[in-house]
This record gives sequence, structure tokens and C-alpha cells, in this order.
Amino acid sequence: MADPARRGLLVTFEGPEGSGKSTLIRGLADRLRTLRSPVVVAREPGGTPAGERIRAVLLDPSLPELCPETELLLMVASRAQLVREVVLPSLAAGSIVLCDRYADASVAYQGAGRGLGKARVDALNDFALAGATPDLTLLCLLPPAAGRRRFGSRDPDRLEREPADFHERVYAAYLDMAASGDPRFRTLDASVPPAGQVEQAVAHLRRLEHDLLTGL
Repeated sequence: MADPARRGLLVTFEGPEGSGKSTLIRGLADRLRTLRSPVVVAREPGGTPAGERIRAVLLDPSLPELCPETELLLMVASRAQLVREVVLPSLAAGSIVLCDRYADASVAYQGAGRGLGKARVDALNDFALAGATPDLTLLCLLPPAAGRRRFGSRDPDRLEREPADFHERVYAAYLDMAASGDPRFRTLDASVPPAGQVEQAVAHLRRLEHDLLTGL
């Protein structure tokens, strides 16, 4: 699956709210660093100074009137900046890039959740990515109701506050990706403890047979 002409490796992590992606990425990054491979951790939206400002707007619960088209364009703008400022330079330098959400998030959240459609999202993603497609995408699958129970007492952000039917559409889109037959997508059972998720991720990474993963 990995592009032999690419020195680095791009692994993205997708899933509904509360699926444990951030915890998984931290654990996996620690595991990969034991190989002495350079690891870069990024997130979407955000990951750059400009992207973090866009993130603040996108997740601000005081802006419920943000229309779906604006939301999509802001997501793609943050993504374009991340690709050019972080992802492409890191891949060229031979790093393993672990990104918490990426282009598939817009397919799920804006394409399905907001009803804007996959074709429209794909066209904008093609423009934003500049060829920086993932070598592997790990889908952390957890039903939305279970994910929402993990929020605890913290205040949910603007997207987390969306009604249950929105989150069900997002989850259904991720299930469609898992069932698509595309070898880029691999699924994780996000209901297991964090250590178990890391082991699942490691098993999928080993199948890439990439030089940066030797000894994993």
C-alpha cells in the first residue's frame, strides 16, 4: 500500500466523537518512537497557527449559525494549510505522520452529516491535498451513543452538540468506508481499552512493510 517513492509515511485516524483517536495516537506515537523513527503528530482541523485559528471558529459553540458550506470550506482551508506546512515537508523528510482526522472526516461530517454529498467534498479535498493521500487510514469504530457517554462533565464543542441523527449519519459514513473494500481503510474496535487499540493499530501498520516500521 505504501508509495515506494515517498520517503515518509502518512497514517490518518478517523471515527465518531469519543472514539479515542487522540489517546490512540499518543500511545502509538510512543510505540513508534522506540524504533527511533521520526514521528510527527498532527490534527484536523488545526495543526498549524492558521489552522488552529480556523479550528477555534469551527468548534465554537457560540456560532451555531455557521452554515454547512462555510463549515466545509473552513475545514478544507485548514487542511490545505496543514498539507503544505506540515504533511508534505514531513513526508519529504522521511517522517511518519500520524494525523487525527484528515480528508475522510469531511466526507463523513460535511458530506454525510451535513448532507453536502461526497462528490462535492471529494472535489475540494483533491484541491486541498496536493497528492498527499494517506498510506493507511485507521477507522476507530464506536457507536455514537457510546462515544457521547465518554464526554463526562466537560462542555461539548459545536460539532459534539449536534443532535443524535447527525452523529448517526457520520457513523454510517464511516461504516460505508469500512465496507468499501478500499485496502487503505482498516478498522479498529474502539470499545476496547487504549492499550488494545494500540495493538490493533500496530498489527495494521506491520502489513505496510515500510522501512520506517522495521522492528515494530
